[in-house]
Amino acid sequence: MDIEQALEIVSQTHPGVARSHNEDSVAYDASCGLVVLADGMGGHNAGEIASGITVSLITTEIKHSLESMRPEDRGEGGEDVGVGLLREKVRKANASIYHSSQSQPQYAGMGTTVVAGLFYDNRLAVAHVGDSRMYRLRGEIFEPITRDHSLLQEQIDRGLLSHKDARLSKNKNLITRAVGVDPAVEVEIQIHAVQVGDIYLICSDGLNDMVEDDELRATLHMLRANLKLVAKQLIEMANDNGGRDNVSVILIKVNGEFAVQRGWLAKILSWFKN
Repeated sequence: MDIEQALEIVSQTHPGVARSHNEDSVAYDASCGLVVLADGMGGHNAGEIASGITVSLITTEIKHSLESMRPEDRGEGGEDVGVGLLREKVRKANASIYHSSQSQPQYAGMGTTVVAGLFYDNRLAVAHVGDSRMYRLRGEIFEPITRDHSLLQEQIDRGLLSHKDARLSKNKNLITRAVGVDPAVEVEIQIHAVQVGDIYLICSDGLNDMVEDDELRATLHMLRANLKLVAKQLIEMANDNGGRDNVSVILIKVNGEFAVQRGWLAKILSWFKN
């Protein structure tokens, strides 16, 4: 199945109740299986600049790179294709933001989180930096598939803090890694096998700080037939619970397989497309 037919994607973003402007940026391109969310930070609207640069650069350049490849080549050494593209483009966004912050005083110290997912060949490559998250609902199991780069997560990992105590902590927004803050950035990348029926949720911390994971799971499970309604409901839940931050979501439902055609079959199919 063509990837654009195999994936259903919706997104929504909202400034929240407490903030006057939105420093989150979201984008997706179903034709190449790409989804990107960034949550910016910095004064004088610099966070909005940082997140916008990141999302625009990653979506534009990955789309261009994929269009320059033959479809059958995208799956060759498949993990390398997805991992290499994501790592390269996040690092390029990091360099662009860092240069802007160094050359323009009003943008000093700006940065952003990012979660970028590239679906290809029945797989998903995920790149992330910071504390924006990707979750997966597979059957009855709902779980995060990214791990926050944050002080809280480090304390949890060391056994110094329970998950329950972490939700009450005042240090929720202290991230240990961000795009654009330093000359170089360490990008965490994973590869996951994709199954038909999976639903993936990417969100800024304005959602998961306001809504418990159990409530996220219940909403996705109950309303899974209507992704637009799920997105609307999740943002309403975050705002009803205080809406202290910008809140953004991207939802992806896998409705079919999207394996890459290879070898003699790919050649025969190409004759009919030309």
